Amino acid sequence: MQVRDDVLVEEHLRQLAGRLRGPRRLRADLITEARHGLLDAAEAYQDSGLPAGEASRQAVADFGTPDQLAPAYQAELAVAALRGLSLRVVAFAATASIAGDLTWHGSSWSSGPRPPAGYLLLSQSVEWIWAAAFLLGLAGLVLVAATARSARPALTALARGAGVALTGTALLGAVAGAGLFSWSIVLWDAALTWPPMIIGMVVGATAHVWLGSAARTWLLAVR
Repeated sequence: MQVRDDVLVEEHLRQLAGRLRGPRRLRADLITEARHGLLDAAEAYQDSGLPAGEASRQAVADFGTPDQLAPAYQAELAVAALRGLSLRVVAFAATASIAGDLTWHGSSWSSGPRPPAGYLLLSQSVEWIWAAAFLLGLAGLVLVAATARSARPALTALARGAGVALTGTALLGAVAGAGLFSWSIVLWDAALTWPPMIIGMVVGATAHVWLGSAARTWLLAVR
């Protein structure tokens, strides 16, 4: 049976896909898997003697309506989205802890007057925020593994809580980091011409967009 010829199956899958939110690759894989299952079922009904149209209708009826199927598919997408978000947060936090010090190392103002107490507190806060984010990311990965083995509501609730905490911490880290960079430029004019600072701003902004994309995907998956 050619997929392009089976309008009923494709329409059923289109309606199901329209209800799903989450990682695009996994979403496409789930729909492809469902398509294969439906077409195999329809072919089996044809082999048993049903006409092609009736075979497709019976396969679709057995498969379930999009409203019935969407929750199970969406739960799998939510777990995958949390995995992606957790991995990105762990990678970002680990890299930021190293790259942050390199941004300042050897700068012309590093041996100058001591920065204000508020600046030092904000700088330390950024480190604390990303240290907490790193631990939350690890916790998210543990919950992803646990949820994959068990669908207990308590684990699902904990996974959702981890996603909320990761998203909030990433947002807080982005705001605090932007504030720290801005304050650095106000304190030291040379910061605008210091190559590590310029590279850090560009790479940091790109990384935050990358992290924000994962957070958005997770939010859509659990909406």
